[in-house]
Amino acid sequence: MNLLQINASARRTQDDQGSTSTRLANELTAGLRAASPEATVTVRDLALTPHPVLDEAALGALFTPADQRTPEQASRVAMDDALIAELQAADVIVIGVPMYNFSVTAQFKNWVDAVARAGVTFKYTEKGAEGLVTGKQVYIVTSRGGIHRDQPSDQMTPYLRTVLAFLGMTDVEFVYAEGMAFAAEQGLANARSRITELLST
Repeated sequence: MNLLQINASARRTQDDQGSTSTRLANELTAGLRAASPEATVTVRDLALTPHPVLDEAALGALFTPADQRTPEQASRVAMDDALIAELQAADVIVIGVPMYNFSVTAQFKNWVDAVARAGVTFKYTEKGAEGLVTGKQVYIVTSRGGIHRDQPSDQMTPYLRTVLAFLGMTDVEFVYAEGMAFAAEQGLANARSRITELLST
């Protein structure tokens, strides 16, 4: 089993003063690895190695035929290629992403923009878009300062389900650590209970 963990917090640290979503993602990954000791684990920390935004230069590189790219364009496309290769090789994906201002972090959005590539991770057909990244089990570990689950303020969960399904990933489980701004102990306890539940199945 190949396991890919994506840390999408802006925080680099993983201690009690750092990223809650990363800390909980680490715990889930550790549990999955304990159940499958032979598993290989790849960690992509988007705070430690930030991915560049999809700007005009990046678009120019992507839409230039490979044999006509400048060295700079080839280097830029290769950065996206590395993320796509990690995603394609993974059997299980753990994503730790906090809620920032009601949605995903800029770090995670940059990752999505890098891996969503027509003809590679999805394709257009007469019936609409078809995701090509299939057969993956995905776990989303998210932390929030307030209580947003199943509320109109949670624009994050529908986005994550939509974009992952667009790429072909529909087997998605969520772990929520909510109320972290005023009831952190309870939020962590609820999240860890959910992790235990997921690991038991």
